[in-house]
Amino acid sequence: MSTPDLTQLTEAVKTGKRKDAKAITEEALAAQCPPGEILEALKVGMDDVGRRFKANEIFVPEVLVAARAMKTSMELLEPVLAASGIKAQYRVVIGTVEGDLHDIGKNLVAMMLKGSGFEVIDLGTNVSAAAFAEAVKTHNAQLVGLSALLTTTMPAMRVTVEALRSEGLAVKIMVGGAPITSDYATEIGADGYSADAASAVELARSLMEVAA
Repeated sequence: MSTPDLTQLTEAVKTGKRKDAKAITEEALAAQCPPGEILEALKVGMDDVGRRFKANEIFVPEVLVAARAMKTSMELLEPVLAASGIKAQYRVVIGTVEGDLHDIGKNLVAMMLKGSGFEVIDLGTNVSAAAFAEAVKTHNAQLVGLSALLTTTMPAMRVTVEALRSEGLAVKIMVGGAPITSDYATEIGADGYSADAASAVELARSLMEVAA
């Protein structure tokens, strides 16, 4: 069996073609293509999606479609990666803070982080400060992503940052959401702020490079 052209997988992700992404991944795995190379093809695709999103060349619907194509491929790839001992270099706990049920932005960030090679533990919405802290300890995460979409839940973000700091956890904290600003992130003691999903991936990488 000939080895499939993994640039086609990259293109399938970039264009959001789920069926193509699944078929190419299945073909690559059947041909015993190294799982790390398949993962790299996915990362290249999602990096391009993030770049174009940040440049306003594409918008949220296109990013979601691309992320779903990537997810379809990852569902096939993850068991193989685990079996071969390939692990994500960094683990991130992400969630929307207590009192807030919005999740579209948070989901988009989670999918793009996953597509960029992070292991993502998504706690969902309405997550208490204690639950964030417990998840960091349970999963030995290096990074936390906090989302808030309401001005009324911004205080919960502050409480969560304070709880993580008071636990003495060696974790970087990044925040985002419609009412959040860079100034607010600094005020509450977060390590960084991102205005959109593409910037969140860049921020996560930079925070991990600083921590390394």
